[in-house]
Amino acid sequence: MSSFLSSICRNINLIAFTRNPIGQFTPCSAMPDWLVFFLVKPEDTGSYNLIEAFPYLSCFIEDAEQHWQAKCAEPLSSGVWIEIDELEHELPLEASVMYLDGQEVLLLQQLGEKYTQDLSRLQQVRNGLLTQEMLESEVKRRTLEIRKREEEIAIKLVSLTSLRDEETGAHVRRIGLYAAVMAKALGWSSEAIDTIRVAAPMHDIGKIGIPDRVLRKTGVLNDEEFNVMKKHTEIGANMLRGTKIPVLAMAVDIALNHHERWDGTGYPQGLAGEKIPISARITTIVDIYDALVHERVYKKAMPEDEALGLMQDMAGRHLDPHLMAVFLSLLPAMRRIRLEVTEENEERSDLEETEEVCV
Repeated sequence: MSSFLSSICRNINLIAFTRNPIGQFTPCSAMPDWLVFFLVKPEDTGSYNLIEAFPYLSCFIEDAEQHWQAKCAEPLSSGVWIEIDELEHELPLEASVMYLDGQEVLLLQQLGEKYTQDLSRLQQVRNGLLTQEMLESEVKRRTLEIRKREEEIAIKLVSLTSLRDEETGAHVRRIGLYAAVMAKALGWSSEAIDTIRVAAPMHDIGKIGIPDRVLRKTGVLNDEEFNVMKKHTEIGANMLRGTKIPVLAMAVDIALNHHERWDGTGYPQGLAGEKIPISARITTIVDIYDALVHERVYKKAMPEDEALGLMQDMAGRHLDPHLMAVFLSLLPAMRRIRLEVTEENEERSDLEETEEVCV
């Protein structure tokens, strides 16, 4: 080897060996001081048994054999291992093998301080990533706690209307879960999905401002009474306005617009098509579904197939046809919510319906 290449090898703590037919390794450059401690006396041929000197290489030699037999010029690395030198210092070493000019070559390098520095940098990066992961986990945990508090507050607010209306706590919770399933199917962000899950149950919160003579009337409302009832959309929106909290901002849109119709014949503003906020269009569909298939004091539950047929007739007029198609594609998930989120007085009728379907 030329003096120039020998100087390079010396400066980077590297030595090159060629392997002879009997598996011994002959150095091609000057022996560095750090290596003398590890090598036993050379054979008469001037070669060394590197496998005996470095037992770690016995794990690598099988791959090296295949690499040499394939006559690959690209280096194959053993990976780093640690030896203890004569001063009981840790010595990071790495071997590489290749096939060059008809010879089986092994390079052995002492990585030294550079390896220690690189390892330290990697550890710092790893610690940084772990810290970031812990912080992100804590943010997610706190966000979940906030969402749970928001949901609890929303349900408490809605429960005020339930004291006067015939809606149940299970109904309003189902509305949020149905709406979240649809939002997920539409590709919404996880934050937006959580928001509609909490906001949708507040769709009828404005009913708290409707007089009992109208709200609790068991018969059909006359025109005057119906006009009073329609005010619950604006009352609810006004109750929830004036905040920058995202869940309440969405709740305003839902409360105000969940009685708007796709064809523009709804109330209170007569909005049509996509001018109606999508959160309200979703809530309209799931609210109608849940109301139709559950029993109330003023009506019996409608069989699901009849309810779905009625809703399909409403698509394109009352309901967004695209969202209605999405809803139908999610029926198995909707049924699970309907059958699992119940109150005691609902459980028996739901179980009976399930039995009928099974029969």
